[in-house]
Amino acid sequence: MQAKSIKGNSTEEIKTTLEQSMASGFQPTLAIVFLSIKQDRSAICKLLDDAGIAIFGCTTNGEFTDEKTEKGSVAILLLDINKNYFQIYFDEYPERNYRSITNSIAQRAKEKFVTPAFFICGSNIETDAEELMFGFEEVVGKDVNVYGSMAGDDFTFSDQYVFSNHYSSSKGLVCIAFDEDKIIIKGIATCGWRAVGTLRTVTKSVGNHVYTVDDIPVLDLTTKYGGIENVSPDNESLLLEIAANFPLQLQREKGDPVMRPGLVIDWSDHSFYCSGSVPQGSKVRFSLPPDLDVMEKVIKSVENLKATQMPEADALVVFSCAGRILSLGPLMTQEIEGIKNVWNVPMLGMFSNAELARATGGNLEMHNLTTCCVALKEK
Repeated sequence: MQAKSIKGNSTEEIKTTLEQSMASGFQPTLAIVFLSIKQDRSAICKLLDDAGIAIFGCTTNGEFTDEKTEKGSVAILLLDINKNYFQIYFDEYPERNYRSITNSIAQRAKEKFVTPAFFICGSNIETDAEELMFGFEEVVGKDVNVYGSMAGDDFTFSDQYVFSNHYSSSKGLVCIAFDEDKIIIKGIATCGWRAVGTLRTVTKSVGNHVYTVDDIPVLDLTTKYGGIENVSPDNESLLLEIAANFPLQLQREKGDPVMRPGLVIDWSDHSFYCSGSVPQGSKVRFSLPPDLDVMEKVIKSVENLKATQMPEADALVVFSCAGRILSLGPLMTQEIEGIKNVWNVPMLGMFSNAELARATGGNLEMHNLTTCCVALKEK
């Protein structure tokens, strides 16, 4: 498999770089497209479709093809995979029937490939992304490889989009099914945030709505722990500070903890809605604000993936949480550069609203404040 990554700030720039990349005879069959909602998705799709290239795309909170992060641009990974080795699927879930949608996709993929693996991107911040993954698991099995993200919208928290050659949706799913008998796919999801303090118990919650921890309103406990001042609806930066610096770490019986930052505050009772489910009775810990150790842990995890499972790769796709760039700022370039240097192959990345992958040593999960790196190689 040959791969090339291209980027640009307009359709015309992408058109030029696409033509240059194909001038030497390179004939891509698949494009993974990460772009800003400010870009003309329809024009980009037409350009790629006219070139006979299948499209897997979503909007982002930022995109990159190397260590330099961009915002408002288009980034594309071009792959010349045999067309018999992959299939694009697209569907919508206006009825919130997430599991049945992916169950159907998985069944169709299973008919085409003996061992399918999946890249997925979903849109709409209310989507239960874990239900999407469980649909694949029910059909293919507990060990199925599923990696992906929830689309972004340049931090506007308005509408996010997924798209393929002829479809686009703000409440839908785009999916690539790969034939794992032909394409090796290995990935890892690592957050790097260090937990601190004692285990605490979620004493009241419903789904992703957390009311109390140790019988104390979760907002009060979080702001006290973080030493946060001006805890009021007038503090526009409060929610961002809580989500980026003081997320809950949900402990799991199997595998690493998963991050559950608060995203929406209910001021009537000082509860908040997290990025994913937090079962009543579960155990949580708080996190230390990020430092350089966060990036080093991610890079070392990717290096270990190469050393133990994926010595060579043809291409790399990175799904990184938008909260990481908010927390780490310019230091984020060091993490991305460190990841790229592991295999030094064409890379594509995005900053997402959630990351979808198997927790290290655990189950399929929806993550936040996490970097998910996925390496691909044709056998």
